[in-house]
Amino acid sequence: MEESTKTLGEFIIENQNAFQYSSGELSRIINSIRLAAKVVSYKVNKAGLIDITGAAGEQNIQGEDQQKLDVYANEVFIQTLKNREIVCGIASEENDDFITVEGKDKGHKNKYVVLMDPLDGSSNIDVNVSVGTVFSVYRRVTPVGTPVTLEDFLQPGTMQVAAGYVIYGTSTMLVYTTGHGVNGFTLNPAIGTFYLSHPDMKFTKDGHIYSINEGNYIQFPQGVKDYIKYCQSEEGDRPYTSRYIGSLVSDIHRNMIKGGIYIYPTSSKAPKGKLRLLYECNPMAFIAEQAGGKASDGFRRIMEIKPTELHERVPFFCGSYNMVTKAEEFMLKASK
Repeated sequence: MEESTKTLGEFIIENQNAFQYSSGELSRIINSIRLAAKVVSYKVNKAGLIDITGAAGEQNIQGEDQQKLDVYANEVFIQTLKNREIVCGIASEENDDFITVEGKDKGHKNKYVVLMDPLDGSSNIDVNVSVGTVFSVYRRVTPVGTPVTLEDFLQPGTMQVAAGYVIYGTSTMLVYTTGHGVNGFTLNPAIGTFYLSHPDMKFTKDGHIYSINEGNYIQFPQGVKDYIKYCQSEEGDRPYTSRYIGSLVSDIHRNMIKGGIYIYPTSSKAPKGKLRLLYECNPMAFIAEQAGGKASDGFRRIMEIKPTELHERVPFFCGSYNMVTKAEEFMLKASK
């Protein structure tokens, strides 16, 4: 395979005019995320050599035990975005509330807010399994020059101007979209540069992988149980293959490359679902749709859901278009 010579920086410059608000700010946000990703990647790759694995001893707003790398990644991404003065607000899965960012002149002149899950799947760090970062960018809706409010963050996914993820695995990749397709860039750690390695990434219309934690089967709604049985039946081109890593970024990334569906449904223990709409589902839905896939809560398009709270949870079905559509059919049938 011929090695790509186009860097992420060159790609951003070449495609900047395709963005409807071409003032350079969005490019600078992507560049900031690129820098923070390199710092976190370096630290992730030293896990086991330095004291960066294990629990940090505190819980986040969701009541989940924070890992040391959760805290570290959160600080790195927040500080990188704040230091470059390119956003007016930041919301993180690890923080109770959003962060207001002022410029050097104590103004609020920037136009964008960033929402993120700084380290998804961090509990897998201890066992050397891929983890990731998920991010989403919106144009603020309140007047420029005023402090951001909750309204700036509680926007439906259709209003996203950019979204992406970073996967820290056998290599570190940054995958993102600004509404003009999905492209992936792989980090060359020897020189610290991301190169275009996966141009115009696409989900296949059909797939043969289903990703769900079947250990919770008994707690799932009937529609999900029926779909799993469909995936396991020996009809047509089935049974499908079950693959579940337990890191959202890793599971979605694999399924986008190989074709498949990822499901994190409601359950008796999590009646609203577990994944966060703003930090995980909306950005992944934007990427999936731009890659020809589909994302749903089982009944509705994820990106059309109007958020009501910062840490809102929803069930999530995401992947190859026909697989998600079939899962929705089972959900609808079981609900009647």
